[in-house]
Amino acid sequence: MIPYKHEPFTNFKTEENQKAFQEGLKIVESYLGQDYPLVIGGERVTTDDKIVSYNPANKEEVIGRVSKANKELAEKAMTTAYETFQTWKKVKPEVRADILFKAAAIVRRRKHEFSALLVKEAGKPWNEADADTAEGIDFMEYYGRQMLKLKEGIPVESRPGEFNRFGYIPLGVGIVISPWNFAFAIMAGTTVAALVTGNTVLLKPASTTPIVAAKFVEVLEEAGLPKGVLSFVPGSGAEVGDYLVDHPKTRFISFTGSRDVGIRINERASKVNEGQIWLKRVIAEMGGKDTIVVDKEADLELAAQSIVASSFGFSGQKCSACSRAVIVEDVYDQVLNRAAELTRELTIGDPTNRDNFMGPVVDQGAFDKIMSYVEIGKEEGRLVVGGEGDDSKGYFVKPTIFADLDPNSRLMKEEIFGPVVAFAKAKDFDHAIEIANNTDYGLTGAVITSNRENMEKAREDFHVGNLYFNRGCTGAIVGYQPFGGFNMSGTDSKAGGPDYLALHMQGKTTSEML
Repeated sequence: MIPYKHEPFTNFKTEENQKAFQEGLKIVESYLGQDYPLVIGGERVTTDDKIVSYNPANKEEVIGRVSKANKELAEKAMTTAYETFQTWKKVKPEVRADILFKAAAIVRRRKHEFSALLVKEAGKPWNEADADTAEGIDFMEYYGRQMLKLKEGIPVESRPGEFNRFGYIPLGVGIVISPWNFAFAIMAGTTVAALVTGNTVLLKPASTTPIVAAKFVEVLEEAGLPKGVLSFVPGSGAEVGDYLVDHPKTRFISFTGSRDVGIRINERASKVNEGQIWLKRVIAEMGGKDTIVVDKEADLELAAQSIVASSFGFSGQKCSACSRAVIVEDVYDQVLNRAAELTRELTIGDPTNRDNFMGPVVDQGAFDKIMSYVEIGKEEGRLVVGGEGDDSKGYFVKPTIFADLDPNSRLMKEEIFGPVVAFAKAKDFDHAIEIANNTDYGLTGAVITSNRENMEKAREDFHVGNLYFNRGCTGAIVGYQPFGGFNMSGTDSKAGGPDYLALHMQGKTTSEML
C-alpha cells in the first residue's frame, strides 16, 4: 500500500495556483443561496424550518440554507443508524478504508472548491482554508491506513494447547458534533474515524457552517458509502443535540467545541437512560488558553513572528491559537515591540482577496464576546495595538495586543477565541513555565529558546498535549503531530495519531482450547 504522506499546501505565490483558486471561488459563487436537505437513510428530507448560513465577511450574503432536524427526525435517523449498524459492522475493514481513499481523491480533485467554500462560509483566508481542506484529506488517508493496520488486532501470547486472539470491534451508533472553526477538517476527520471503524454516524455540524458539511456528505455518497451508514442531521444543540446525546441507543459522542458545551455533553452522557445497556464513551476536544514562552536565550525575531502568526492566523479562532505570550523580563520589551510592529503591518478585510492576512470573526456572538474582552483588557493591561472592531458589513476585529498583564487577570485565564493576545513578564524561565501552567486548559504551547536544559525542563513540566520548540503553537499535521490536550482541553483524544481509531472501538479477546 502507498505509504501515508501529508497533503501538500498550495503555493499561492504562483499565478497558476491563484487562477485555480479563483475558479474555485467562481464554482462556489455559482451555487450560493441553495437549499440543502437532511439525509436520513439515504433519503433526502426537507423541512420548513431552516438554518441559514451567512458569509461572516458580508452578512447580507447567504451561503445556503439547510433543513433543520427536530426530535422526530432525529429519532428516525437514530432508528436507521441502529439498524444499519447490524450490517455495516460486518463490512470488511478494507472496504470501509477504500471508501475513505475514494472520498479523499474526490476532495483532492475539488480541493480549491472546498477551500473557497471555507473562505465564504467560515471567513478563512486562502492559506488557512487551503490548510483546512488539506487536513481533511489527510484524515481520510491516515485513518484509512490506520484501519488496515488494526484490522488483524494486536498479537497476544498463547499457552501450549490454546490459541488466543485480541481484536477490535465497532462500538455502535456515534453522534458527531463538529465545530465551525475547522468546518471541513475536523468535521470530516471525526466523521470518517467513526465510519472506518465500523460505526454508523449521525452528523450534527455547527450551525454557522453547515453547507461545507452537506457537500462532504455528498462526497461520501459518491465514494460509495452505503445508505443509512451516515445521516446528516443539522439542528439546534438544545433540541437535537441533547436528544441524541441522551438517547439510550447512542453508544458514543465525538465532540469538538467549547468547554461549557463539552462539560454539559459529558454530564448528560454519564447518565444511564432507560433501555441503555452501556456506559457511553465521550471523545471531546474543548479548547485552550495557549502560551508561547520566550526565554532570554532565544531568537527574538523568531519569537515575535511565531507569536503574531499563532495569535492572529484565522483571527485567533483556533483552540491552538496563541492567547498568551509569557516572556522572560530580560527580553520582554524587545519581543513586545517587534510583535507590535509586525501586527501593525497585518491586513484585514474580505478573505476572498488573497492580500488580506486576516478575515472576519465568525458571527455577531463571537464579535460581541471578543469586543467585551477588549474592554476587560483595557482595565487589566496596556493596549499596545488594535482594540477596534467593525460589524457594519462583516464581523471584523483588528489584531490586538495587550501588555503588562497580571498572570491571574481574566485576559490571561479565559479563552477569548479571537485575535487578542496578552503579554506577561516572567522573572526567569521557571517563572515563565509556572505562569504558562496557570490555566484550566492544557492544549498547545511553544517555547522559544536555544537553551537545551530549559527545553528539557519544559518537555517535563509544561503541561500541554502538544508542545512545540522554536516555532508557533498552531498547525499540527495529521500523522506528524497527534493532536489533543489535557485538563479542560478535553479527553486528549490525539486526533491524527496512532491510538485515535481505538477510541471508536472495543477490544475482544477470543481463546480456543486446541
